Amino acid sequence: MEKAYLKYIAALLLFGSNGIVASYVLLNSYEIVFFRTLIGSIFLIVVFYFSKQTVSFWKNKTHFLYLVISGMAMGASWIFLFEAYSQIGVSISTLAYYCGPVIVMILSPVIFKEKMTMAKLLGFIAVLLGMFCVNGQAFLQGKISSGLIFGICAALMYAVMVISNKKAKSITGLENATCQLVISFLTVAIFISFKQGFSVNLEEGSLIPILILGVINTGIGCYFYFSSIGNLPVQSVSILGYLEPLSALIFSCLLLGEQLSPVQIAGAVLILGGAAFGELFRTRKKMNVMHETHITSQDSR
Repeated sequence: MEKAYLKYIAALLLFGSNGIVASYVLLNSYEIVFFRTLIGSIFLIVVFYFSKQTVSFWKNKTHFLYLVISGMAMGASWIFLFEAYSQIGVSISTLAYYCGPVIVMILSPVIFKEKMTMAKLLGFIAVLLGMFCVNGQAFLQGKISSGLIFGICAALMYAVMVISNKKAKSITGLENATCQLVISFLTVAIFISFKQGFSVNLEEGSLIPILILGVINTGIGCYFYFSSIGNLPVQSVSILGYLEPLSALIFSCLLLGEQLSPVQIAGAVLILGGAAFGELFRTRKKMNVMHETHITSQDSR
């Protein structure tokens, strides 16, 4: 259990440093994602091969189709996110991106037939207020930057990714992560081929950070993430999950010198707090139902 916690926290911190590492890569957003998904895919394929797990994704075609959609959405989400990093910085991009979990939370009553609770509604309102605090001046002037639009598009694609992945129920763990990352790479590769062909010039100074982003942040990060969450309590996964955006904000402040105003800090608290509140309330409710069911089954014995 302790090893699983360490691997999960390490994965979240690696994901939180993505924007920092990407800032040292002299490529555009889709080229960065191309190399990130290529290197990460190769790494996970090797890990999957040596772990000697069986391949089963092809057995359920419907679930595989959902996984394909999820992988495509992940590739698009990363392109939007890394473009937002370059235009408006890591901190504000991260806050826009983390509206994604709230979009999933709001859509879940329609898609997954989950009940709309007051906690979800309050969480959604808090996130909206937080976005206004973070980008209030732009909203009031009617000037929403293209970087913010890219961040919001990344959040929308994140929601599509999560919802589709949840529907691919029979494909789990490392197999899920490997398939999704490979599909994401193919999606980005096709996009690049139409946009500029496969002529990607990787400058010498970008080689080391792109290898770090691909091997460590993506390959090792995904391996740590998917090999640990199955061994951790659901509530712990939900609570610790917010280390990723929090660490991204801290890293951007300490390493890139990005600063948020007091109003924007309040907005950050509302966005992350609102998303966490709705998610944790749902998780706690699920655990209570499972606990009551367990007690009932014991009583029936």
